Amino acid sequence: MHRRTLLAATAALALGTGWAAAQDDPVKVGFIYVGPVGDGGWTYEHDQARQAVEEHFGDAVETVYQESVPEGADAERAITQMALGGADLIFTTSFGFMDPTMNVAERFPDVKFEHATGYKTAENVSNYGARFYEGRAVIGHIAGKMTETNKIGYIASFPIPEVIRGINASYIAAKKANPDVEFSVVWAYTWIDPAKEADAAQALIEQGADVILQHTDSTAPLALAEQAGNVIGFGQASDMAEYKPSPRVSSIIDNWAPYYIDRVQAVMDGTWESQSVWHGIDEGMVEIGEMTDAIPEDVRAEAQDIADQIAAGEYHPFTGPINRQDGTPWLAEGEVADDETLLGMDFYVEGLTGEIPN
Repeated sequence: MHRRTLLAATAALALGTGWAAAQDDPVKVGFIYVGPVGDGGWTYEHDQARQAVEEHFGDAVETVYQESVPEGADAERAITQMALGGADLIFTTSFGFMDPTMNVAERFPDVKFEHATGYKTAENVSNYGARFYEGRAVIGHIAGKMTETNKIGYIASFPIPEVIRGINASYIAAKKANPDVEFSVVWAYTWIDPAKEADAAQALIEQGADVILQHTDSTAPLALAEQAGNVIGFGQASDMAEYKPSPRVSSIIDNWAPYYIDRVQAVMDGTWESQSVWHGIDEGMVEIGEMTDAIPEDVRAEAQDIADQIAAGEYHPFTGPINRQDGTPWLAEGEVADDETLLGMDFYVEGLTGEIPN
């Protein structure tokens, strides 16, 4: 809290007028983005949530952001600059911002930090993430039902647990829907690079894949699918609705706005505390985008039922029996994976081919 605001709050409380009257400065909220706000995917949705914060709080909040910040040393400089600029709360929205966030937070103990998709915390650092794997189970079912070549391509970003979980969840669901399904994974080693993503999609299509899944942020794979004419895909992180009704037949949408509004309110109320949050379909942080008529009606109904069961806590995408890739048992019949294992997942499930890069 700024010293001037703190003094005003103290005086106001002494007069019995309360914190609202004391808040003569807006709360300054910063956002650090790994991609451009116009990527149509991951960063776009974070920025939509930033705008929702502005709309919700009006003049009581000032937001700032920096886009296309590389992970690593550049991120630490950008976060530092935002803290020096008077930010009270900073959201850093990519996995690779984790250590830079922790380093800056140590130097700015009066600033609150929220890091997306990481696992480290401090007294002034929270982390938050979405159970994207729940959405990937839903679209994995659709993919398994709709492929005609039985070949599904997957464009992966980096070999971290979040991405590996998504591959496994998609594959398990697709395999249940269609035992003949085969997955091919291409590692792009980037969160967003339209040219690399397009090359990956092209390679998978040339290998016979007629469904493309992605854990990268741009719409380039859908553009390639559209050109191919007989390939479908899914919106990633955002609806990517410009490609409806096909090749984009549904999507996984990340809805950050409620969380961001809640955390800004906590700073205003003086109730902000460090926490770790992992929300999914039930809490609304993961949404399934419109399933278009390109999906057969019965498949739409099945996919919706899976989403509903996940939301109700009646089904978990990682429910045994499931073996590891080498055939050794992981989950027994009916056993559900624990969060600790999922958060550190570094292995493929049985049936997936290839190795996870180091």
